[in-house]
Amino acid sequence: MGQDTHPPEEGESGAPERVSGDEPLLAARVHRPSDLMRLLAGLLAIALVIAVAAFAHATTSGLEEDINKGAVGAPDVFVKIAGLVSSIAVLLVPVAFAIERLIKRDGLRIADGVLAAVLAHGVTLATDLWVAQAAPGTIQDALTQPQSGGGLTDPVHNYLAPVIAYMTAVGMARRPRWRVSLWAVLLLDAFTMLVAGYTTALSIILTVLIGWTVAYGTLYAVGSPNVRPTGQTLLAGLRRVGFRPVSALRAEGVPDASDIGDRGRRYIVTLEEGAPLDVTVVDREQQAHGFFYRMWRRITLRTITTRRSIVSLRQALEQEALLAYAAIAAGANAPKLIATSELGPDAVMLVYEHIGGRSLDSLDDEEITDELVRGAWRQVRALQSRRIAHRRLAGDAILVDRSGRVFLTDLRGGEIAAGDLILRMDIAQLLTTLGLRVGAERAVAAAVEILGPDSVADCLPLLQPIALSRSTRATLRRLARERSAREREAVLTASETAKHERELAKAEAAADRTADEIAVRSETKAEKKADKKAEKRALDTALDEAREEDLLAQIRQQVLLIRPQAPVEPVRLERIKPRTLISMIAGAVAAYFLLSEIASTPLSTVSEADWRWVAAAFLFSAGSYLAAAMSLLGFVPERVGFWRTVVAQVAGSFVKIVAPAAVGGVALNTRFLQRSGVRPGLAVASVGASQLFGLGAHILLLLLFGYLTGTEKTQSFSPSRTVIAGLLTVAVIVLVVTAIPFMRKFVSTRLRSLFAGVVPRMLDVLQRPMKLLTGISGMLLLTGAFVFCLDASIRAFGHGIHTVSYASVAVVFLAGNALGSAAPTPGGVGAVEGALIAGLLAVGLPIEVATPAVLLYRLLTLWLPVLPGWICFNWLTKRGAL
Repeated sequence: MGQDTHPPEEGESGAPERVSGDEPLLAARVHRPSDLMRLLAGLLAIALVIAVAAFAHATTSGLEEDINKGAVGAPDVFVKIAGLVSSIAVLLVPVAFAIERLIKRDGLRIADGVLAAVLAHGVTLATDLWVAQAAPGTIQDALTQPQSGGGLTDPVHNYLAPVIAYMTAVGMARRPRWRVSLWAVLLLDAFTMLVAGYTTALSIILTVLIGWTVAYGTLYAVGSPNVRPTGQTLLAGLRRVGFRPVSALRAEGVPDASDIGDRGRRYIVTLEEGAPLDVTVVDREQQAHGFFYRMWRRITLRTITTRRSIVSLRQALEQEALLAYAAIAAGANAPKLIATSELGPDAVMLVYEHIGGRSLDSLDDEEITDELVRGAWRQVRALQSRRIAHRRLAGDAILVDRSGRVFLTDLRGGEIAAGDLILRMDIAQLLTTLGLRVGAERAVAAAVEILGPDSVADCLPLLQPIALSRSTRATLRRLARERSAREREAVLTASETAKHERELAKAEAAADRTADEIAVRSETKAEKKADKKAEKRALDTALDEAREEDLLAQIRQQVLLIRPQAPVEPVRLERIKPRTLISMIAGAVAAYFLLSEIASTPLSTVSEADWRWVAAAFLFSAGSYLAAAMSLLGFVPERVGFWRTVVAQVAGSFVKIVAPAAVGGVALNTRFLQRSGVRPGLAVASVGASQLFGLGAHILLLLLFGYLTGTEKTQSFSPSRTVIAGLLTVAVIVLVVTAIPFMRKFVSTRLRSLFAGVVPRMLDVLQRPMKLLTGISGMLLLTGAFVFCLDASIRAFGHGIHTVSYASVAVVFLAGNALGSAAPTPGGVGAVEGALIAGLLAVGLPIEVATPAVLLYRLLTLWLPVLPGWICFNWLTKRGAL
């Protein structure tokens, strides 16, 4: 750690004070998440004001009439005097504050304020230009007033918004006297402008919001001055609360906020007299660490977030002090808090009695005795007896002193009067923390001895990764990767050993073989079949022997040995999953555009449809399930029933509605193959091979039909400019991905995990040409069925007049299907419809034909098969095929 660069100060006794291991060179500026949140809130408020001005014209007009009526009785002399005073004061107050800051050598804040004011002025000019030339008339009426000499007033005030941006950026709001004076001036100025008819109420609101938003946007972009206190500031703060410090040493081996959130910096302070002190310093920058993570946990999880996402320093200080006193009152061993103080406006310190010792994470495995484990459980029992939750019982929060006593630290995230769910989560967390160090058996045995079997059994539904701390989840994921690597290594070793043994056996048998050629040939076939069975048995045996249970499963087993009737069904803690949230947002947007298209389609168009082509489209849609079964079975060398596979593809039409199209079908086919007797690894490889081959076929067909589309209206056989532009775009994307290291690594990792084992599976398929032919034929027929279904839907509404070529329809379908697979919405709802309609319009089809044709196509291929799919899904599930 770097030494403090400040010169040593002398305390009251004249002894020099020093700071060892102080902070390294700090960044001059930091980007605060709170500034970003205020920026986003300001943008949302501005959008809301503009929406009100655009759509609530009657309300805004009524408000202006009420203001004008109230202003009639105001004395004209008073209005003029107030306007003159406010116009002068609104400029003098910021200048006076700037002079004061410059005298105190705080020029950086003034520079920030000037930059924010300049940017706010630019935004106001742009807004005025937009309202005057491009905005709808309702917005212009709501933000401007007609002037007596002709023309309109400014929608946003060019001097008021910069002043607000300036005062916000320089931090005047944190100084009460300056804040009161400036807001009084601003309110007086706004009042006089409203009464005089120089502006509107919405214009004033929009001006304030623009200044406020630009200020926080500037602060987040350039960063706020770093106000983190130094070690010398800490020593000065200790003197103010009555201590006489000699030196402060940064605690080594204690994680900082950059590692685990907002725990603060730790110091061991030596005094002139008495025992040393443990001091924790928390500032706004450390408090901001993990802000977005905590906010996301609050949105997505049920009642298990550690604390509020935004909390003031004083609230954090009061929370930790309260928990420290409550823990000691409950009889638990916790550091004794003896003093608290603010270190200026942006930091606080908490002073504890010095304990010494080491954290559980820093102890060697042999040092963690059963008595130490029981001591940790006694502390949790003491807390829970008073319904106090720790909320973060990780290894670095458990301290062991020199005598072996266990202390619980880091109580800031705890909770008083905690509910049963939170208390059970503490037990689950400590079981996992101790299990990682001493094993599941010892951790559970100690917990049962101290807490009792019922309390331990009640925590089983909470024993899931999402309920654990962030560091614990990371450790479990690392152990899972290591366990998977060991399993793969064991299977590969067993496979090589079995293969070597079979080759030796064949060599020995070949020396004694004397049968004729026919017998040799039949024996070779039998040997191949026996070899495959032997290899499968060897791999299964090796996998069973190498399979290791994860720690959470081991803990459950140990608890169930004591309480077999204990509930093990996990409690649902997630309020909403990220994928579900994205699907909901995308689905809402898609539904909006889809309903807009439906509303624009006249009912007469539907009634005049050619039902012969509708029936043809239905038959092509039904035939797609036969083709889908062929395309899957063509990559499965094992024997799987064809008609049952067709039923599984129909069931997939139901799964597509409850999951994204690219995910649901893969999962269902993989599960179906496993239930049909195909080993899990080979089932995944078969589906992966089918997907990989389908992707290649999709790209080739898209290029082929795109090429044909570009040549069908010309004499020369040359591709269209659109196809060339598309190819160049794809080439540029590929080059960008391969040129940027982290993107290249991300794509290669995903592709390896998605198509792991595909190449060996393709080699197995290549040995059976009929299987490969079936798979290729199925893919071509599947594409053809969908293309003909879309073409029949077009002809049903085109009446022979508005039609396009098969090549154009194929290009539109292939492009729309690709977008549907990438869309996060179930079945690609919205994305597919929009892409197909846009594609058909691009190839010359009128919108009154393209819209109902696409809706009919989607009805036949997505919505109509849902009920049969649900029936097939349940039928296969009851028979154990899914």
